[in-house]
Amino acid sequence: MPQTITFTNQAGHQLAARLEMPADNDPHAFAIFAHCFTCSKNLNAVTHISRALTQTGMAVLRFDFTGLGESEGDFSDTNFSTNIQDLEAAAEFLAENYQAPKLLVGHSLGGAAVLIASTRIASVEAVATIGAPADPEHVQHLIENDVEKIENEGQATVSLAGRKFTVKKQFLDDIKQARHDHQIEKIRKPLLILHSPADQTVSIDNAAEIYQQARHPKSFVSLDNADHLLSRKEDSLYVGRAIATWVERYIIPQTPTPLSTDLQVVTRTEHSFTTEIMAGQHALTADEPESVGGLDLGPSPYDLLAASLGACTGMTLRMYANHKKWPLEEVIVHIKHQKIYDEDCQDCEDPAKKIDHMERIVEVKGNLTEQQRNRLREIADKCPVHKTLHASVKVDTTLVMIDD
Repeated sequence: MPQTITFTNQAGHQLAARLEMPADNDPHAFAIFAHCFTCSKNLNAVTHISRALTQTGMAVLRFDFTGLGESEGDFSDTNFSTNIQDLEAAAEFLAENYQAPKLLVGHSLGGAAVLIASTRIASVEAVATIGAPADPEHVQHLIENDVEKIENEGQATVSLAGRKFTVKKQFLDDIKQARHDHQIEKIRKPLLILHSPADQTVSIDNAAEIYQQARHPKSFVSLDNADHLLSRKEDSLYVGRAIATWVERYIIPQTPTPLSTDLQVVTRTEHSFTTEIMAGQHALTADEPESVGGLDLGPSPYDLLAASLGACTGMTLRMYANHKKWPLEEVIVHIKHQKIYDEDCQDCEDPAKKIDHMERIVEVKGNLTEQQRNRLREIADKCPVHKTLHASVKVDTTLVMIDD
C-alpha cells in the first residue's frame, strides 16, 4: 500500500506525495516520478508504472507539483523552473528520510523537467522519459489560443484537460528561457526515451530530437498506438515493465549474502513473513496470505507441506507404474489441508482436540484396468511423505546467534 506523505519545497509549500514501496518494504533503490502538465499523482497511468517498478524492488515517490492536486501553492504563480525545484526538493526529502533517488521518470512536461533535474541531482544514475517534449516551450501549443491574451494582459484563464487554470506571462517567459538553458547533451547518465508515434499532443519528432542530442548509453522504445496520457491500462503497464527491465542494467540491486547450509534446507526470514528458501540448489519463496499479515508472495508453510505430499504421491505412483510397465500417462493430485475436530475425541468442544486433516484426490490418466487403479490407490498411501506425516516425528532445535 502507498504511504501518504508531505514534504516542503523551496517556497515553503507542503507538497502532497505518495511513496510506493515494494512488497517487502525493503527497496534496493528509490525513484521519483514527475507527472504530465496539470496532471496529478493519482493518474491511473502513474499508478501502473509505479507498481511495475515496485515489483522489481524499487520504491517510487510521486507527488503533486506546486498548486496542483493536494499540494499547496498557487499554480498561477508557478513556472517550469518551479517544477524542477520541486523535483530537487523531493530528492532532498528522500535523501534525508530514506535514500537518495537513483532513477528519475518523467511523463510529458515532467519528462522535460527530469532531463534538467537529472543534471542537478547527483545521486541520479538513470533517467526515463515518456512522451516528453524536446523543448519545454512545446507546452505553449496547449494554450495557443490564449497566448496573445497572456502576452498583452499578463495572464489568462485557460482550460486544460477540462479544468480551469490561470496562466501568467511569467510562465511563458520561463519556458522560453528554459529552451536556451536546456542542453540534453549535458546529461551523463543512461537515458530511456519512450514515445508513441500516435501521440497527438507531443509528436514523435520530439523523441527523435532528444535521442539525437543525448549521449550514449541511450535507448528508445516505441509505444505504438498509445495515446499521450497512456489512458489504456495495457499501455501504462507496458511502459512500467519496459522501464523496470531497462533500469536493471544500470541500477543493480545489492545481492544479499547467499543462503548456504550443511543440511538439506535453509530458510531466511527478515522484516516480514516473506521467507527465502534454498533446498539444495533450488530457490523458493514462502509467505503468508495478506489476510493474516503476509504479503502473499509465495505459498504458506502448510501449502508447502501439502505440496510435498502431492509431489511425493505423484512421484511414487510414477515409479510404481514404470516398474510394472503400466500405461499410466499422467497423475494429478489435489490436496486440501485443514484443522478439524477429532471424531474419536470425548470432548470435541476443546480446540486443543483439533487435528490436521489432509484431503487427497488423485486423478490418473491412462488405459488402466480397475485392478490397476485400485492398486494405485493403495500405493498412494505408501509414499514416503505420507508415511512421515503418519509417523511420530522428532525435531531437535538449536538456537545460534548471528554475528553482525
